[in-house]
Amino acid sequence: MAMLLIIEDEAVLARNVARFFEKLGHTVEVAHDGPAGVEAARRVMPDVAIVDFQLPGLDGLEVIGALRKIDAELRCVMVTGHASVPVAIDAMKAGYMDLLTKPVALASLKAVVDRALAERGTRRALDYYQKKEADESSLEALAGDSAPMQALRDLVRTMALSEPADGSPGAPVLVLGETGAGKELVARACHYAGPRASAPFVEINCAALPAHLIEGELFGHEKGAFTDAQARKIGLIEAADGGTLFLDEIGELDLSLQAKLLRVLENFRVRRLGALQDRLVNVRVVCATNRDLDQLVEAGRFRADLLYRLRVFQINIPPLRARGDDVLLLARRFLAQMAQRYGKAPPMLDASACDALRAHTWPGNVRELRNVVERAVLLNQGQPLGAADLALGPRPAAPRAAAAAPGPAGGASLEAVERQHLIQALEQAQWNVTRAARLLDISRDTLRYRIEKHGLQRPAGQTIVD
Repeated sequence: MAMLLIIEDEAVLARNVARFFEKLGHTVEVAHDGPAGVEAARRVMPDVAIVDFQLPGLDGLEVIGALRKIDAELRCVMVTGHASVPVAIDAMKAGYMDLLTKPVALASLKAVVDRALAERGTRRALDYYQKKEADESSLEALAGDSAPMQALRDLVRTMALSEPADGSPGAPVLVLGETGAGKELVARACHYAGPRASAPFVEINCAALPAHLIEGELFGHEKGAFTDAQARKIGLIEAADGGTLFLDEIGELDLSLQAKLLRVLENFRVRRLGALQDRLVNVRVVCATNRDLDQLVEAGRFRADLLYRLRVFQINIPPLRARGDDVLLLARRFLAQMAQRYGKAPPMLDASACDALRAHTWPGNVRELRNVVERAVLLNQGQPLGAADLALGPRPAAPRAAAAAPGPAGGASLEAVERQHLIQALEQAQWNVTRAARLLDISRDTLRYRIEKHGLQRPAGQTIVD
């Protein structure tokens, strides 16, 4: 139950209110003047204070101001026999939660106190989870003693603190790394290691939703903008105002949305669907991908101008196989976490297990390591873990080369193969550039460039059709 503080100079009223709430299971402290009430608040740190307006020594407004200095989250309820608009305004400025007029019905007072306790509980839970998220997303969460990880932490710290002096939005960040290397963890560290830590961290996976849904999530819409728009919706870019917007799997973003994202990065203005005016936002955009964006640009599936803009600050995450004995440090950390999760004693790693962890190439990086450790903990019966318990298996063999495509005797150069492949696609599309580009899964501009490069011409003197 809760700790309540009643500051009331009418002794009978104070005693009746105290008995009422004590029967409900609450602990109640009573004071009969302003200074005594402030001193009691310092001693018992109440969850809710019920304060009379007219008090000896200090009036109710002064008391509430003093209480809020002791605990900024303290919920205060003012009770007065002289309610008026000026009193209500002054009480609101002082930080009261509700204003009740004497004589007060105990049922009404209970309803106000119950609401105050619920709001305080929600605030405490929110603070707890925000602090937990910040602790798990700090620079210390980027565990590892290897030189690559030390350099990574230094780079993230430098980036996080590089806020413009004029208060304008921070430079965009591009996080590159293999699958499972920890790109989301780095993105969170970029947010929580800098001055934006207390502001929102908003994330969206660009590969998880189709393009038309991602657009609605990012930019929002006004009521009536389309058939199902029953209410106004704030987009994630606006929701991240003052903080960080994390776009995971940016390489999967549709080309049309890439153009809109570039516009946001250039002027930091967003317009909801159906709105008539832009809104200015102050947001740092962090993007992550395991794709080779240069290859996507070459293939016409990613805008070169957007890539140049995102590369203002690029962070490359080292793969786990390049981090030396960090794999042992992480394995022991995961062993402790998984053992606690499943209610077991954390097993030790014997020499064979350490050797196996060092030798494995970890194509899935840290995510793969965590899954391997979780499986080993689940099956462990209290003995030290050996190499066999990790079930890493042999080193995966290199993929076999695909059979060569039919070509001229003695083989063919890459240029000749590319030329022949282009001709086949164009002939299949009847020399229509749009259809041929679709067959080749490249943009029309890229195909035109290749056609000019190889000097291709449609037979019989006919022109190539767009």
